Amino acid sequence: MNTLLGQNPETANATMIVDGDQTTFMADAIEASRKLPVLAAFWSPRMAPSVALTAILEKAVRAAGGRVKLVKIDVDKNRALVQQLAQMGLPVQSVPTTVAFWQGQIAAEPIPGALPESEVKRFVESLLKIAGSSAPAADLIAEAKLLLDDGQAEQAAQLYAAAVQEDREKPEAWGGLIRALLGMGDEEQANEILAEIPATLADHAEIAGAKAALALAAEGRAALGARAGLEARLAADPADFEARYELATALNAGGDREAAAEALLEIIRRKRNWNEDAARLQLLKFFEAWGFDDPVTMASRRKLAAILFS
Repeated sequence: MNTLLGQNPETANATMIVDGDQTTFMADAIEASRKLPVLAAFWSPRMAPSVALTAILEKAVRAAGGRVKLVKIDVDKNRALVQQLAQMGLPVQSVPTTVAFWQGQIAAEPIPGALPESEVKRFVESLLKIAGSSAPAADLIAEAKLLLDDGQAEQAAQLYAAAVQEDREKPEAWGGLIRALLGMGDEEQANEILAEIPATLADHAEIAGAKAALALAAEGRAALGARAGLEARLAADPADFEARYELATALNAGGDREAAAEALLEIIRRKRNWNEDAARLQLLKFFEAWGFDDPVTMASRRKLAAILFS
């Protein structure tokens, strides 16, 4: 159970953005708002501004990391609901219109028309403040790390992104977001995030580690395809250190950290200064990318020390 989101992280994405209709609106929006803030987006797929705003709202809700819900109402399919809401004094005939609910009540003036992304972010932030559900960045980071360690990269990315919004000076949030995106296989977006990191954080260890992880991901793309051939080379000649070195990169790219570290440690055991200490330097790069508190990093560091000081 995710204590921050109040729900199972496997189902968080599915329940935070839903398509509502006139039969489910009361439960999806009004009743749900008694537990967390809800945005109801009245839109039409026939209108470009409406489609664009809906996409921006979805992005903002994902970035909020489960602290706000979005209910999308296609007005073309739910005219009876639109008429019913109008009779209640809530005109939503003009689309797009966004309505915020909290504690079963309208939390702010309905927003008619499209908004730029910056305004949507501010609106969501103000709604979270009204609801008192703005989590400290440190709590979001801690929760995100647990999710990422558990292999739930997408959910972790949402929380890291929310932490960045809460506090842009948290290097752990930026570094974690990049690692989560790499875990999702989204190297392109990870590089885009790297470019947005404040210059004041550029030399922080968390940022250096994220950069190392990105560099290793780029190296690993080529090595992954060659893994079978590298293993065959090693089977034929265990002293083929170049093959073992490249295999370590492939293993890391495939997520097998223990085997990747062991491959480099084996080179160091057999020939400590091979290729100008390349195996040790690559292993240190792995440690930086994985994080110095990673269990594999700590275990491998002890093995490295035993070799070097034996």
